[in-house]
Amino acid sequence: MSDKIKPQHLARKAIVYVRQSSAHQVHHNLESQRLQYAMQDRLQQLGWREIDVVDDDLGRSAAGLVTRAGFARMVAEVCVGQVGAVAAREVSRFARNSREWQQLVEVCRVVDTVLIDFDTVYSPRHSNDRLLLGLKGSLNEYELDLLRQRSVEARRAKARRGELLVSAAVGYLKTDAPHVEKDPDRRIQEAIGLVFRKCVELGTVRQTLWWFLEHGLQLPVRTASSEITWRRPSYGMLYRILSSPVYGGAYAYGKSERTVHYEQGEPRVIARRKPREQWLVLIPNAHEGYVSWEEFERIQQMMAANVRGRGRVGAATRGPALLAGLLRCRRCGRRLTVWYTGATHDVLRYACHRGALDNGDPRCISFGGLVVDAAMAKEVLRVVQPAAIDAAVVANEDASRQQDDVLQAWTRELEAARYAAQRAQKQYDAADPENRLVADELERRWNHALQRVHEIEGRIDQHRHNHHDVATPTREEFAGLAADLKAVWHGPHADVRVKKRLVRTVIHEVVVDVDAAAGEVILIIHWKGGVHTELRVPRRRRGQNSAQTPKDVIAAVRVLAHICSDDLLASTLNRNGLLTGRGNRWTRERVTALRTHHEIPCHDRDRRESEGWMNLTEAAHRLGISARTLRLAVERGEIEAEHPFAEGPWVFNRHVLETEIAATFVARVKRRTQEVAIPDAHQPTLGFSGHSRT
Repeated sequence: MSDKIKPQHLARKAIVYVRQSSAHQVHHNLESQRLQYAMQDRLQQLGWREIDVVDDDLGRSAAGLVTRAGFARMVAEVCVGQVGAVAAREVSRFARNSREWQQLVEVCRVVDTVLIDFDTVYSPRHSNDRLLLGLKGSLNEYELDLLRQRSVEARRAKARRGELLVSAAVGYLKTDAPHVEKDPDRRIQEAIGLVFRKCVELGTVRQTLWWFLEHGLQLPVRTASSEITWRRPSYGMLYRILSSPVYGGAYAYGKSERTVHYEQGEPRVIARRKPREQWLVLIPNAHEGYVSWEEFERIQQMMAANVRGRGRVGAATRGPALLAGLLRCRRCGRRLTVWYTGATHDVLRYACHRGALDNGDPRCISFGGLVVDAAMAKEVLRVVQPAAIDAAVVANEDASRQQDDVLQAWTRELEAARYAAQRAQKQYDAADPENRLVADELERRWNHALQRVHEIEGRIDQHRHNHHDVATPTREEFAGLAADLKAVWHGPHADVRVKKRLVRTVIHEVVVDVDAAAGEVILIIHWKGGVHTELRVPRRRRGQNSAQTPKDVIAAVRVLAHICSDDLLASTLNRNGLLTGRGNRWTRERVTALRTHHEIPCHDRDRRESEGWMNLTEAAHRLGISARTLRLAVERGEIEAEHPFAEGPWVFNRHVLETEIAATFVARVKRRTQEVAIPDAHQPTLGFSGHSRT
């Protein structure tokens, strides 16, 4: 027994620390486990009777990046003076980093605890042993770094040759050769190819996801056990497929990196995707891809352009602004933003406010977007009109191909479901009927597979019913549709996202300015291909709107403005259930804007008196008759007056009340009211009395 072991050490218990760095070592390096557990025999030979084994950290690295509960418990027991010795097969099992290693050595020195490995007993209170322990700790840390460095360099060298295959993406299989090959399952191949075709057709990942969800199609995913299962697609699933260069036939390595950050004293590993220029290896055309490398690059550019900010236009959204993201201020060079107002948020306005918001600069320009969008739509239609026939033919072919894609996807899924049902039937037939525990479960699986087949067949029948075969129009039949392109563009069912994509296909950018003196918006259109044209659009004036107020309402306002203020006009319009052209309730400001645009004079008492305008009560008072009598006369057509709304005032003019017709009517009314009925003496009367005659 070593002279470094004293009776006070043997009076306390000993701890055997057992650790392996990874789960793979735990399951496969069993001999190392046996040797570490055998340290109990070594401690018994040295004289300890009470021995604890701490093996909580099996499968955990000692590099200091993960929390080791077993090591922390061991150090805690050493700190309270309950441990006389801590042992491990090699001292490198305790720690592979200087922080935890020095902590253990210092604690053992303070409480007089010895460290034991297979060869030696170390007393931290001896300066030579402490020096040796410090040297071994540094060597253990250096050895781990050296092994890691060699492994990383070997992996990188193999990756630079394109031979390092960690795992195969969905749709590929690893082979003995240093490359991958397509999965032979045709259903998987067609599903992944459909993802790329739909993304090119629809323009965004989100639209592609909605298309798959709309038709109820599933996509393959690889589970942790490397098996393929089919699931409902998600945005992340589609984005990973569309952004992975492996589907473009390229080998890529080093696309991400892991960094360690400490939060509240705990290390956390954060993964970050690196830009392409920082990737370690990118080898195009390394294997067969689902799309060509050029097509894959175009898809990446399209996806990057769909992200707003940093000079990018962004994806076409549902908002009605046709030129969103395309307008650039001629004065400051910033892009204009879109502001929506109105009850339904469809009244748009373009404004250059970024300088004011970010730097406090004066506001540049702003203008209504309805007139500008209408002018730009007219200009775009003029440019694409010659290609209307070709566009119609291509659209019809795309619609037919889209139906075929859905039908083919469901057909492939039906084949897979029938195979699963046949396989379940064979398993059921092969089972012993008397073993009901197994037979019942296999029967349930068979029924579930048959239900899946029936469900898919129903979906296919429904799809064929909804998209029955229609004769494909010829090119001559499409020629008659070229003139209807404008009607289709302005149709109520036209998708605004399709319009935006068409505009962005032919227009690169529009530089805009406002000419306040001329009352015009100046648009310099930069077409794709380098051609520039200038377009001047009259600036929308106050009260002007693309959704015009009905003409009868304007005529009524023109009449009522003689006797009503704007407040009273707004109240009258709202009381009659009338709305603005945009579907809003009337206010004084909106009535004022309507009058200003249509040049209707505002209400003025002096002008009203001079021109002789009055309402029903004032007209009746002027004629000296009751308002009810005058109203009945107007309804009979004897007196002229205007009554625009059922729930509104009557409008009279003094000149009408001063005509001979009006004077004759008033005289007749007054004469009729002055005639008094005279009782006749011979007229019998009814007498009522409380007593009856006898």
